[in-house]
Amino acid sequence: MKMYDVSAPIFEGMPVYKNKEEKQPVLNTSTNGYVTETRIAMDLHTGTHVDSPLHMIVEGDTMEAIALDDLVGEAKVFDLTNVEDRIRKEDIEGFDIQKGDFVLFKTKNSLEDAFNFEFIFVAECAAKHLSEIGIRGVGIDALGVERSQEGHPTHKTLFKHEVIIIEGLRLKEVSEGSYFMVAAPLKILGKDAAPARILLFEGLKAE
Repeated sequence: MKMYDVSAPIFEGMPVYKNKEEKQPVLNTSTNGYVTETRIAMDLHTGTHVDSPLHMIVEGDTMEAIALDDLVGEAKVFDLTNVEDRIRKEDIEGFDIQKGDFVLFKTKNSLEDAFNFEFIFVAECAAKHLSEIGIRGVGIDALGVERSQEGHPTHKTLFKHEVIIIEGLRLKEVSEGSYFMVAAPLKILGKDAAPARILLFEGLKAE
């Protein structure tokens, strides 16, 4: 059984959305003799994270409304490294995507270390297609599931259909196929997102 850690490392100077300074984590370390302690301040959407509906919907559900049962189980990785600009319906409608699936999209984003303002994202038409199928979640290797789309239709379409959104995956070393996923966001209450450690296991099946 092989395990892939598909979470982005957190460090000062890490890639953040649109290179915004306010999204950079700040780690302050103090040492008193042999005791070392570090305080961190960071945006909940920095690095690999799970969004909650509150992120884009007024009075939307917060993180505790997302069941861990939906974040642990089979996930399907699809290789879309040939896609340019955005993932459209026609790019994915031939894939084996079924109701209840958790789909993860590997794109050129995973092959880049620095933030790319023209990152690959999920277009509204693809979000509608996935919602109509009835998937339980979608993950992408970008720090946003959409890229400055007016009105944020991708987020809103997915949230409206109770589709979980994971952003900031690192899938460079992961091949297309089925995996057992353990996605564990921090247990933060009442908020719009939570950083997450996400692991994919090859050869492990849900009972």
